[in-house]
Amino acid sequence: MSKTVGKDLIAGFAVAGVMLPEGVAYAGIAGLAPGRALLAAIAAGLVYALIGRSRFAVIAPTSSSAAILAAALAGLPGSVAEHEGMATALVAIVGLIFLTLHLFQLGSLAGFISRPVLRGFAFGLAVVIIVRQLPKLLGVTVQAAPTAWQIAELLRQASGWNVASILLGGTALTALLWLRRHPRLPGALLVLTGGTALGILLDLPARGVAVAGPIHIEWTATAMPHSFALWSRLVQLAAPIALILFAESWGTMRSLALQHGDAITANHELGALGASNLAAALVQGMPVGAGFSAGSANEAAGAASRLAGAAASAALLVLALFGGRWISQIPEPVLAAVVIAALTHALSPAPLVRYFRLNRDQWIAVAAALGVLSLGVMAGMLGAIALSIAALLYALSHPTISELGRVGDSHDYVDLARHPEARTTSALALFRPNAPLMFANAEPALSAIARKAIASPAGTVILSLEESNDLDGTAIEALGEFADELGKAGKRLILARAHDHVRDVLANAGLTDLARDSTFSVADAAQRATTGDKAWP
Repeated sequence: MSKTVGKDLIAGFAVAGVMLPEGVAYAGIAGLAPGRALLAAIAAGLVYALIGRSRFAVIAPTSSSAAILAAALAGLPGSVAEHEGMATALVAIVGLIFLTLHLFQLGSLAGFISRPVLRGFAFGLAVVIIVRQLPKLLGVTVQAAPTAWQIAELLRQASGWNVASILLGGTALTALLWLRRHPRLPGALLVLTGGTALGILLDLPARGVAVAGPIHIEWTATAMPHSFALWSRLVQLAAPIALILFAESWGTMRSLALQHGDAITANHELGALGASNLAAALVQGMPVGAGFSAGSANEAAGAASRLAGAAASAALLVLALFGGRWISQIPEPVLAAVVIAALTHALSPAPLVRYFRLNRDQWIAVAAALGVLSLGVMAGMLGAIALSIAALLYALSHPTISELGRVGDSHDYVDLARHPEARTTSALALFRPNAPLMFANAEPALSAIARKAIASPAGTVILSLEESNDLDGTAIEALGEFADELGKAGKRLILARAHDHVRDVLANAGLTDLARDSTFSVADAAQRATTGDKAWP
């Protein structure tokens, strides 16, 4: 037990070295005071350690949530002080959304953002954030603007680039990437310590190199939104933040859990994330989730339980309280290097290239990336979510239809287009819609099957419902109309692979003969058509 506690304490101290620079940098991305990020990480980390289940997850502000928060605040009216209050309100709303989803057991909602969309979004977001860090690395000032404009403005100011900033930031970035070969070392903390010491010795501010400045850990009186219209707007902005945070967090938690055989559930983690974000709101923090870089660092450091996350939060609190003077001297080019290094993994084109090799969803991933780059973070994120849902609805509304044949003398019936060796007879026409029948596809799919069935010489039509474990109102009505149309054409309909629940629904809808005449397999349906049996005895 003592060995486990010791490993967790060591891992926690190492992870704090990652959380500190990332927190300061992510607060800068969001346009908020660094103390808000540190307080959020401390409060949320302690709460998650009490009620969470992932032993590797580190709950703190993430680069994506910081970027989305910045985009959300930029579109809201009001002064800087009012934006501070709105940021706190947004964090609280995100927490309440998580808790509501937990209450209604809606952890599966994370699946509404497909992995191709999520990876394309992450790629585009990484580019956006890195471009926003380049002015700090180059020692120039560029106003927030679309990515292409920022790049053009950086090039226009090339003559004003600060050589000292470039050398310091470039060296820090190179060191961080090299230290990745030694994951047990707190690379970010080592680079920050070296950069800060160098900055003090060489008086970098006198050379035009900006530093982080003082960090205040304090609660201030902030003006909360006071109008219903503004609260409604904040709810609209908080919803996509929560969805992206959960998709990012659950992806991190699940991948680490699978590697080590840990058992976690999406619904429980929703509740833990909700409580963590409410804790962050109470200390006037930022939205929090399980970031990939901190979670991976926790795993590499040898974390054995959630005590490591609690130790990281405690160590971060000590650093924030007693290391303020040192933190204020961190050079901004070094902070920019920390952010860029943390995001380099998201710049790998390998995940996107893989979809091209699979010839599946590649253009959806590309569209998600381009949406973030061209429309901005918030609009791009909303577009990515809409793209996920649109892709799902398109796939469901355009199901392929397979005509089935028998493989030899077996009981197996397969797609004739894929298995030309399969046999069929002129007496039977067998079809299978390759998607669940529902309101979006039932009418066109059954109409297409009816045209083929009526044109065939077969006297019996077998419809396999193996993809449909339930039927909605539209599908039931369409199926009844399909049976009537075939009946008028003098053809008999038998439903194969009909689930018990489907039979119950058909019977309740008055289609008792259709339910009674259905079978559990295609082979049974074919035999019934051949023998003339109308139902099971």
